[in-house]
This record gives sequence, structure tokens and C-alpha cells, in this order.
Amino acid sequence: VMPIRLSDGRHAFATVRQFTSAPGMVALYQTADVTFAEWRRDLAANTVMVVCTSGVILVLAYAFFAQSGRARIADRIYAAARGRIDTALIRGRCGLFDWDLARGRMFWTESMYRMLGQPPRDDLIGFKDLQGLVHPDDGDLYELAGALLSEDAASLDRVLRMRHADGRWIWLRLRAEIVRDGPGAAPHLIGIALDVTEQKLFAERTETADLRLRDALETVSEAFVLWDAENRLVMCNSKYQQLHDLPDIAIQPGTHYVDVMRGARRPILVDNEGIQDAPPEEGARSYEARLGDGRWLQINERRTKDGGFVSVGTDITALKQHEERLIEDERKMRASVADLQAERQKAETQKRQLADLARKYGDEKTRAEEANRAKSEFLANMSHELRTPLNAIIGFSEMMQSQVFGPIGAPKYEEYCRDILHSGQYLLGVINDILDMSRIEAGQLALSLELVDVGEVVDESTRIMTPTASEKHVTVATAIQPRMNLIGDRRAMKQILLNLLSNAVKFTPERGTVTVTARADEDTAVISVVDTGIGIAKRELARLGQPFVQVENQFTKTHKGSGLGLAIARSLTQLHGGHMEIQSEVGIGTTITVYLPRDPVLSPKAEGSRSALAPRTDAPV
Repeated sequence: VMPIRLSDGRHAFATVRQFTSAPGMVALYQTADVTFAEWRRDLAANTVMVVCTSGVILVLAYAFFAQSGRARIADRIYAAARGRIDTALIRGRCGLFDWDLARGRMFWTESMYRMLGQPPRDDLIGFKDLQGLVHPDDGDLYELAGALLSEDAASLDRVLRMRHADGRWIWLRLRAEIVRDGPGAAPHLIGIALDVTEQKLFAERTETADLRLRDALETVSEAFVLWDAENRLVMCNSKYQQLHDLPDIAIQPGTHYVDVMRGARRPILVDNEGIQDAPPEEGARSYEARLGDGRWLQINERRTKDGGFVSVGTDITALKQHEERLIEDERKMRASVADLQAERQKAETQKRQLADLARKYGDEKTRAEEANRAKSEFLANMSHELRTPLNAIIGFSEMMQSQVFGPIGAPKYEEYCRDILHSGQYLLGVINDILDMSRIEAGQLALSLELVDVGEVVDESTRIMTPTASEKHVTVATAIQPRMNLIGDRRAMKQILLNLLSNAVKFTPERGTVTVTARADEDTAVISVVDTGIGIAKRELARLGQPFVQVENQFTKTHKGSGLGLAIARSLTQLHGGHMEIQSEVGIGTTITVYLPRDPVLSPKAEGSRSALAPRTDAPV
């Protein structure tokens, strides 16, 4: 195909084909307009389609960009509105939620997360996570959801506790309604959660304060009542109810004053007496009232700021009765003044008589003391006078018993000499005891202090008493702490032990035991004489240790003795600054314990002369 130009100037396309079977060729041409006519039609149609399509695309692109701009504006408006709503919800301590009951998922606003101290998130919260935040005592969310679906409820209003991020519990009040998007659609619980923790705490504090106020009002002794501005009862205590004998129904809060007074089963007010001691305050008054049963009240009333008033009634019946008694006493006192004046003269006379009696008592006391001293001196003198002939009797009886100048003759005379010797020795011992007791009472006995070995004194005393104990088959044992010394009068200590051992052996039956123990207790020497004797009744223990006191009387006594041995032992112990204790049980035995200071502070009677006690070896104590 070749382009050609025709004679008329038009462009054309020509082709030449030569035949092979016969000589010759064929030439064919076609003008360019005819050749491109169909192509131009297709090109025009395609161009129109492209232009139309491009126009549509441009329109769509414009619409898309316009819609995107409006969407961005709408997003900004939505974000701003949501921010304002969240800000308002956060400031109001509340949040919005959307609970899909069928699927068990919940959507929270940012304020809900903020209220629980959690970071906001966009995903939904499942049942498991939500149940972990609810307090165990406030119910199960599964049961709540089931109840809402089964009961076909339309709304929810409930208060429960949820855990904050810091571990504390906050109270939330859930108020919501069930919403369905259409028939058969899944129900959604949409509502708001309010933080009521402060209200709960305030309510608890208010309730606690109210209970404390009521307890305080119940503990006071006054009758208390509070009325509001409309004269309706706010509160009262049981004293007010008892005062007016009101039934429980009449003291319900909100009851009008007239109804309360109508419910009183006792006449309220019989008499008034105003109290004018001080100028009354504005809206206040105080007065005294007497009830029908005779009781008196002091009533103080004050207006409250809200227009009500409070009344406090104090029972002053006792004061009124006391006042009446005072008036009566004053009358009696005035009547008694005259009697007192007469009695005064009589009392002065008695005073003079008592002075005379006191003077006479002093004289008699002086004479008694002089008589006591004369008795002591007489006993001392008589003891000295009696000791001389007794010593002669004892000496001559010993010589006769020993038959120094030849035999006596009849054996009966030897028995009489032995009896005379024993009686004389016993009588000499009694006289010596009386002499020692008299010297002690007269304050004429002085101690000769030295360092004394307690063990040696105990050994010497037990050796002296062993023959007497052997005659009764009584065992004398000792338990002495070694190397125990104290400062004291050796002879006095020996006399104390001999007196105690003598009594123990005397009142211990045959085959009995007498034990002497001595031990050091800090700054004190403790010496005990324990026997298995007849014992002493408890009623007699307080009397023992007094001069001439014996457990047996003169008609029932079976043992000889003057009753001075224990008194002398106690007195000598007290002269050393110590004391004596006696413990006994009838039929069991007696324990006498002597406490002697190892470095004594002498009693006033032991001070003075340091001369030693005159040794007495002529007779046992």
C-alpha cells in the first residue's frame, strides 16, 4: 500500500497486485477520507466517552475531597464536643457506659477510666475484667445481666463498689435504661455512672455523728427535746419520754407539738416560777415548773437559727426538797441556838470537871508507875534475899546427898535430900527468871557486844539440854550453817536458846525430836527451834511471850514453870534489835524462829552500860 495524490489533489492509498497465472496486473486505490471515515467515527465516540468519563471522575473527585473536608470538620467538631463532654463528666465525677447484655461487653467513656484511675482505651471491656473490679459483696454481674434479660426490665438504678487503681474502693451509682435498635436486635444497657463515694462517706459520718449525738443525749440526766420551725418534733431522749410518760408512737420525728402534748398521759404543768437571776437572752427563757406528781423541773429554752427551739429540762426535785429541808433545818437550828447556849454553860462546867479528872488521872498514873517500879524493885530485892538461903539449902542438900560426913542412915532420907535439891534448884531458877525479867522491865539490863560464833553458842546450848532430853528419850538435832558470826551478847544469846530448848524438850513427848537450825539471810541470822511436841492452839499464840503467861492454867497444868522463859527470850531478842515468830499446830509441833541482825542497831533499853551479864552457872535456865 502506497500513499498517492489524485489529480484533484485528494490523498488516496493505492495497491498493485500482479497475476502469476496470466500476464497483467490490477491496481486499486481508495481516497483517504473513505479509508479513515470509520476510524474517525470510532475516535470521535471514544473521545466523547473519555471526556465524559473524565468529567464524571472530576466530579467524583471533587465530591470526595469536599466530603473529606466536611468529614474532617465534623471530626473536629465531634472531638471538641466529646472533649467537652468528657471534661464535664470528669468534673462531675461521672461516666457513660454502653453494656451489650447479649455479648457481655461494655464500652466506657474516658471519664469512666479516669474515675477509676485507669488509662483510657478504645477497646471494649469483657465480663471477666469487669467482674474483677466489682466488690464481692455487691453481687455478680452475670446474675445482674441475667435478671435484666429474664425480667424484661426497662431500667437499672443500683449502687455498688468498684476497685480504684490505687486499691481503694469507690462507690458508683449506676442509672441506665435498656435500648434495642430494632425488633430482634440485641439489648444494650446505656446509662451513666456517678461517683457517690463522698456522699457515702458523708452519710456514714452523718449517721455516726447522729448516733453519737443520740448516745450523748441519752447519757445526760436532763430531758432534751428539739422542735423545728413548724413546731414539729425533730428528736428527743428517753428522759423526755419518761418525764411526760409518752408512748412510742407520740415521739416519732415529724409529730406536731399539739399531738405530742395530746399523747401525754400525765398533767404537764401545774405551776410556774420564773428565774430572774440574770437578764434573759433574746429568744431564750428559763423557768422552774412543778409537775402534777410533785416533781420540780428547771426548763431552759433557746431558739435555733432555723426558727425552731430546743428545750432542756433538769429534774431539781432533790434540790427543792433539800431547800425545804434547809429551811426546816434553819428553823430547827434557830430553835436549838437557845439550847446550845444553855448547853455551852453546862459544857464549861463539864470542862472544868474533866480538867480535874485529867489532873487526878495524871496523879493516879504517876502513882501506878511508882507502884510498878516498886514492884520490880521488890521482886529484885526479894530475888536477891531468897537466893542466899536457897543457895545454902541447895549446897547442904548436895552435901547430904553426897554423904560427905558419913552415911545418913535410912534410904528414905536420901530420897528426901534429892527432892530438896531438885526443888531448891527449880525455885532458884524461878527466882532468877523473875530477877532477869525485873531487870529487863526496869531497863537495868545492858548488853555486852562481841563477835559471836552462832554455831558454838548452839552447840553449848544443846550440850546443856542433852541430859534432860535423854531422860525423856527426846532427840536433839542441829543443822547450822558453818562460819556464821554476828555481833551480840553471847550470854544473852545462850539464854535465848536455852529457854527455847527447855520449852521444846519440856512439851515434847517421849521419842520426840527437837531440831535447832541456823542460817544467814543477807544481814540477818535466822535461828529456829522446831519440836514435835503437843503444839499450841491458835487462839493462844497471841498471848505467848508475855510475862507469866502459860498455855495451861493453874488447875490443868502438867508441866512446871513460871511462864517467863519465852518472855525473857523475846525481850532479849528485841534488845538485840531482832524479833521472834511463833508457828504451831496442835498435835503436830511448834516452830519458834528468832531473827537477829548480824550488826544490830540496839534498842534504847540496850544502850548505856556495856557491862556483861553476870554469868549464872549454878542452875539451868
